[in-house]
Amino acid sequence: MDDSVWWLLRDTRRVMRRGAASIEQRQRARLRDMVAFARAYSPFYRELYRQVPPGVDDPTLLPATTKGQLMAEFDAWGTDRAVTREAVDAFVDNPALIGERFLDRYTVATTSGTTGTRGVFLIDDAALRVTNVLAARVVGAWLRPRDLPRILARRARMTMVNAAGGHFASTVAAVRLQRRRGNRVQVLPVTTPLPDLVDALNRFQPALLASYASTAALLASEQAAGRLHINPVLTMLSAEGLPLSEYDRIARTLRTTVANSYAATECPFLSYSCQHGWLHVNADWVVVEPVDVNHRPTPPGQPSHTVLISNLANRIQPILRYDLGDSVLQRPDPCPCGNPLPALRVQGRAADLLTFPTAHGGTVAIAPLAFATTLEPIPGIDLYQIAQTTPTTLRVRLRPAADADPDQLWRTVHAAITRLLATHDLSHVSTERGGEPPQASPGGKYPTIIPLH
Repeated sequence: MDDSVWWLLRDTRRVMRRGAASIEQRQRARLRDMVAFARAYSPFYRELYRQVPPGVDDPTLLPATTKGQLMAEFDAWGTDRAVTREAVDAFVDNPALIGERFLDRYTVATTSGTTGTRGVFLIDDAALRVTNVLAARVVGAWLRPRDLPRILARRARMTMVNAAGGHFASTVAAVRLQRRRGNRVQVLPVTTPLPDLVDALNRFQPALLASYASTAALLASEQAAGRLHINPVLTMLSAEGLPLSEYDRIARTLRTTVANSYAATECPFLSYSCQHGWLHVNADWVVVEPVDVNHRPTPPGQPSHTVLISNLANRIQPILRYDLGDSVLQRPDPCPCGNPLPALRVQGRAADLLTFPTAHGGTVAIAPLAFATTLEPIPGIDLYQIAQTTPTTLRVRLRPAADADPDQLWRTVHAAITRLLATHDLSHVSTERGGEPPQASPGGKYPTIIPLH
């Protein structure tokens, strides 16, 4: 099969024009091919699928997988025997290599440990082409014809507010985009104090804004207060969910079109929002299965216990019936927007800001990703959790890696959080060491941030 960009562009348009039946046909064929490829080249899947009949195109016939399982079987999971966990870890540990290619042919991206295990994932070039083509589908759905002249008038200036200092997918994308477009791309770390963030945006005046959802909510409040003065044509939100009313508030306050997506490093092209607030799954390239606690299908219209995804594009590390850990609700009827792709809403992703009183009677809010980008580069952290126990107290629960010195790790973590708080003029907020381990939510995830409620 041709996997050139032009062929992929034509194919994505063709299946959308032909509707749901064509989308399902593509999905089944690609699932069958991916399962066969995984069996042939991945020792892990060869063993896992010993009892699975050949030619499977029904995902329910496959056993589910988890992040912990794949990370534990890293060397056997991959389909390229030149890829080893030791070599990938050495690559990830070098910040100078952010945005570079591993073995000159793969992109490396890491994830946070919300399920109890930090993820390290490789993406091949074919999957990147699919991601870029589906991005064109997504942006085409979000932009109107009159938007293009407005974007070009501002030289398509784009601001990305994202993680920094690690091999996160958004960081890698930002580094590569900045190399191509130079000073037309502004990259601001999510840890930037809000006044500095506002000042940088006021000076840059982006036509496009890509931000974590919680940060965009903060920026909308700054605009309403008269401190921020921007009017991006399109604001693209990611990583976290917000109440539907918040998306409307951001759009109204920033005078922008707000676009949302539900995705993961394991499948960056998973879905995109429509004007009715539903997320449409790119089902020609990914299988999404809302399931109960026993991984049986959840009927449309009912919240699932979790969701299993199968990435049908990335072959270096096949993601098949992978438990993403989020509760979703699938729409039981066609979406009024007319998009033939299946639609869902995510029940289990909420952007929780930590809000603190200032020494001068005001408040300061910090997005969860600011803590993630501060702590996750620290070696020796297997898992962390920050609970706000009083308005000015943070309790940090750590699960050290097997080879880490717990006391030294705590000192390093405490110093890092103290520096982060100081940049937001919150030196009066105390950070205490929790003697208990991180606590799992009822859904089995380990929330890294627990706000004061």
